[in-house]
Amino acid sequence: MHLGDHDPATAALFLDRLDAQAHAASHLFLLGDLFEAWVGDDQPDAAAQQLIERLAALAASGVRVHAMRGNRDFLLDVAFPMAATAAPRPFHARAGAVMLDDPCTITLFGEPVLLAHGDAQCTDDLDYQHARALARTSAWQRDFLARPLDERLRIAGELRGESRRVQAERAMGGAEPGDVNRQAVEATMRAAGVRTMVHGHTHRPACHRWELDGVPARRWVLPDWHAGSAARGGFLRVDSSGWSTIGC
Repeated sequence: MHLGDHDPATAALFLDRLDAQAHAASHLFLLGDLFEAWVGDDQPDAAAQQLIERLAALAASGVRVHAMRGNRDFLLDVAFPMAATAAPRPFHARAGAVMLDDPCTITLFGEPVLLAHGDAQCTDDLDYQHARALARTSAWQRDFLARPLDERLRIAGELRGESRRVQAERAMGGAEPGDVNRQAVEATMRAAGVRTMVHGHTHRPACHRWELDGVPARRWVLPDWHAGSAARGGFLRVDSSGWSTIGC
């Protein structure tokens, strides 16, 4: 979703569709990158607070809310160091959500299904994978969260600026946006013992079907969200009648 105060129209679009669709669900799974950036659970964005309040209301109504960290919000619900003053109330407690590992396996109508954010399977981007591994270490996260909020926001802004610069340079060179690596996907699915995977991250919504070790397999890719004249976004719905997409 990449929600944040930088794009109130997209935040409003997502919250409107969430209100329209999620109350009829028994479970809601959010597979990372809820927010454009997340510097800790003291994130001050109004858009973040609005989403947290909506999720809490859903949870209070009986919908089981599940949230996974993405590459933009990998510090979601990460505990602050003991030395930090006035540690905020954690995201999961405020939103009424259960945090998910990335990846994790759930069972949907008798079928094991692998859920993932998707960035870990983009193994062709070696620079990104190196940075990802570093930022997931407890030492890096403790050091970052020990810094003042203003400094964390400044660092996050600089990192996003650098990421945009790299992406622009790649686009000017004719490179396609990064995608998952087929072998990495299959290895992840084999390790989990599944033949269905759902992920986001790549912004390439589709359902890919192929044979994995002689057995039919499928990979659902979730869309990103963006308001405007060509609005995009959507949910993946699973019920007793099967799997279907719900557009924005």
